[in-house]
Order: sequence, then structure tokens, then C-alpha cells
Amino acid sequence: MDDLEEVYTNIIMEHSISTKNKHNLIEIDRKEHGHNPSCGDDITLEIKFDGNIIKDLSYTGYGCAISQGSASIMIDLLKGKSQEEAIKLIDIFLKMVNGEEVEEAELNMLGDAKYLKNITKMPARIKCASLAWETMRRMME
Repeated sequence: MDDLEEVYTNIIMEHSISTKNKHNLIEIDRKEHGHNPSCGDDITLEIKFDGNIIKDLSYTGYGCAISQGSASIMIDLLKGKSQEEAIKLIDIFLKMVNGEEVEEAELNMLGDAKYLKNITKMPARIKCASLAWETMRRMME
């Protein structure tokens, strides 16, 4: 299996074409736009809180299968989490895709997002995988 096949696993492809998390929210507390000028991926995240908990989260935009799949996977992971938990998971994910050391227990916390680990073998695609996560991180600040 070559590097490209490893990245485009079934789960990433399923998330990239799913519309479950790709829509506008009716009520939002915050909105953040992200853009990757090197490839044209574009995303807007919308979030609704219940106190400190992420009650709902969605994205709209366009881009490659990796950027769209990664956004959907992130939303599934972060819904229902506190802001602090979300930031911790985002930081673990960004460390992972940038090739930094991540412990097995931390990888397991990422759920389906851990399948993007092999993106490190394709440096040009790291920005695609991390776009939604970096946009979410900015929105949390």
C-alpha cells in the first residue's frame, strides 16, 4: 500500500462525502473562517455552546477529500466536549500530523482522527488535514 492509499482510507473517504456535519447551524455562538491558499481548501466552522460544552458544531466550504474528511472527523470528536477538552484534542492532533511524538494513549483519544497519522508521509497534504483543526483552535481562543 503506498502513502496515498494509506491516507485515503475508507473512513476518511466516507467522512469527506458525508453531509452529516456539513451544513449551517440555525443558532450559532461563534463562527470562524479558514483558508489554505496553497491548495484552495476553504472552510467555515460554526459552533453552539451549552455553557462550556460544545453542543453543536458544523462546517461549510470546499476542498480536497482530506480537508473535508478531516473537518467531519473533528466535528464528530469534539461535539459534547468542554472547551478545555477540545483544545487538548486539537493540540494532540496537530502534534500528530506535524510528526511530533504522540503517546499511544493520546492517539486513542483522537478516535477516527488517528487515521490521519500517515499524512506526515505526505508533507504537502498536512495543511489540508490540519485546516479545520487550526481554524477550530483559533475559534476557541
